[in-house]
Amino acid sequence: MDNKDPKSRHANMAAIRSRDTQPEWIVRRFLFSRGFRYRLFHKRLPGHPDIVMRKYRTCIFVNGCFWHGHDNCRYFRMPKTNTEFWSNKIQRNKQRDKNDQQALAAMGWHCLTIWECQLRPALRENTLSSLEFTLNHIYLKDHTKGYPQLDEEEPLGNVAEP
Repeated sequence: MDNKDPKSRHANMAAIRSRDTQPEWIVRRFLFSRGFRYRLFHKRLPGHPDIVMRKYRTCIFVNGCFWHGHDNCRYFRMPKTNTEFWSNKIQRNKQRDKNDQQALAAMGWHCLTIWECQLRPALRENTLSSLEFTLNHIYLKDHTKGYPQLDEEEPLGNVAEP
């Protein structure tokens, strides 16, 4: 049973924002302080990612554990009232997230998901440092040109005259 009357519950749910949340601000402040530049909520990309880094061809989604149904998370609990509605809603959100990330991958974008529980004070430093490492790794992998392999049997021409 809900311990709030419908009017106050409506006001509570209406106050929940979909953008500029505290977890997003934590990630954005960290990225900016490390010299990463980004765009927010790119309208032309599927799913309107929270953070878009074109230089790295990377989209970052900062997901709330409840709204996106984080599996095996202690902060995600199915509500006890109106269970069928919430179950369907969270399943639709999960499916939409999966479809959006598959569409972005097909377009050549890297997708990273950071969960709200990973930004709690105990795990925040590790999560953000691994995000920085991953972004640097993506950049180096995408921007490092490999040299063609030479066949060992093929003789090399003289480079300089003796």
